[in-house]
Amino acid sequence: MHLFGIEWKTEGEENSDMSINTILFDLDGTLLDTNELIQKSFEYTFEYFGYSFTKEEILQFNGPPLMKTFSEINPDLAEEMVKVYRKHNHENHAKYVKLFPNVRETLEVLKKNGKKLAIVTAKMRSGVELGLELTKIKDYFDAIVTIDDVKNPKPHPEPVLKAMSELDGEREESIMVGDNYHDIESGKNAGIKTVGVAWSLKGEDYLRQFQPTYIIDDMKELIPIVGV
Repeated sequence: MHLFGIEWKTEGEENSDMSINTILFDLDGTLLDTNELIQKSFEYTFEYFGYSFTKEEILQFNGPPLMKTFSEINPDLAEEMVKVYRKHNHENHAKYVKLFPNVRETLEVLKKNGKKLAIVTAKMRSGVELGLELTKIKDYFDAIVTIDDVKNPKPHPEPVLKAMSELDGEREESIMVGDNYHDIESGKNAGIKTVGVAWSLKGEDYLRQFQPTYIIDDMKELIPIVGV
């Protein structure tokens, strides 16, 4: 486990924060391995509209809200592009979506120890529900905040603050876990601790520049961080 890329210990305890009881998770790329699904959905959409991007170029589109991404490419076609993307994405969930290693086991431990868990995502609720049902982890979560539920998506603090409000979570007792810059920035903007996951498609070095409180190499490393 790393803190800003170095070994980290607090005085009297190692790599843990006993005060954390509210844990907020991004979904895609953090809990669910949807990397191939996202890649294929972008490729299909761009081909449909006559655009050509390399895999490396498509990588930069992974994370921000779809409308923002497609508006920057072609504002006149953005709404149609979002519809085509979501249709392909929805129809292919079962083919590509799976959990990252030790996600289910970690959620089980956190839940059994009384931690309050939430999803905070830039996806539409319908897509979130589909992914959670396919992977059978929905029951672990006490709240789900999607892009449908807020005016300002991550990196704005609104989604994080909304989830904290629904769980009666205090800033000093909450932590945001994610694989992309907007997860880390949203948590920091809300005034809470953050965890970057090293299995981010964009890589650990990319995440490190946003200075999350912690970086973990495996989801089970979250367990001691929150004092279990």
